Amino acid sequence: MIKSKITGIAYETVEHGGHLPLLAPMSEVAGKMSIIMGGFYLAHHQGGEGKLLGGLPGVLPAKVLILGGGSAGTNAARAAAGLGAEVTIMEINQEKLRELDNLMPPQVHTLYANEQNLEEMLADVDLIVGAVLVTGASAPKLLTRSMLQKMKLGSVIVDIAIDQGGCFETSHPTTHENPVFIEEGIVHYCVANMPAAYPRTSTDGLTGVTLPYIRRIADLGLESAMVMVPGLSGGLNTWNGHMIHKEVARSLGLPVHDNPFI
Repeated sequence: MIKSKITGIAYETVEHGGHLPLLAPMSEVAGKMSIIMGGFYLAHHQGGEGKLLGGLPGVLPAKVLILGGGSAGTNAARAAAGLGAEVTIMEINQEKLRELDNLMPPQVHTLYANEQNLEEMLADVDLIVGAVLVTGASAPKLLTRSMLQKMKLGSVIVDIAIDQGGCFETSHPTTHENPVFIEEGIVHYCVANMPAAYPRTSTDGLTGVTLPYIRRIADLGLESAMVMVPGLSGGLNTWNGHMIHKEVARSLGLPVHDNPFI
């Protein structure tokens, strides 16, 4: 793209009001899907511990831990709670924690994200969903191999952040054809581009949020749109043969140039 001097605007880095509006539909699909897949691979014949997410009358439900309270994490929490699981969301942003505490159903709890709290949760948790996102950057590794060894055999982890390198040390990308592998007795679901499993829903959601931006660029022209459309200039990754976005440049080890529209 740099060699071709393409003007590249990334879905993942268009930001407005602290949100990623173009990434949101895919995060929502991946969040809901993480619970569907996580619950499926908890089945004994799939290598899991054989625990039903929602439990039964007289039988306690599974415990689900969600790392990250953004769009993916929020949708994962709602899906898990809807199935009757006991859910905890870990998040580092205190304002987001308060917001989640007010919005979520009673069986969804919030917990400040730090290493001590995470380690204390590991022995009892049945399903962990990694839903951490740093805009334009590689995902931080929140769960190390040694921490994995504290979990119950047959527990499941779903790494939504695998598209950004994954937030678990033991993660590596898998495919929809071969979605899981087992490390330290823990089932790993690390499918890159999870929403591709549901292309009709994903396409409808993605085109719905993309079209207004395309129309604005078509109406105003690129340079005017970069100035007038909130968040669009921050989404610029490549322009005139240069890498513009600092976090993307750092992740790829490329030199970065100033954004001409900021």
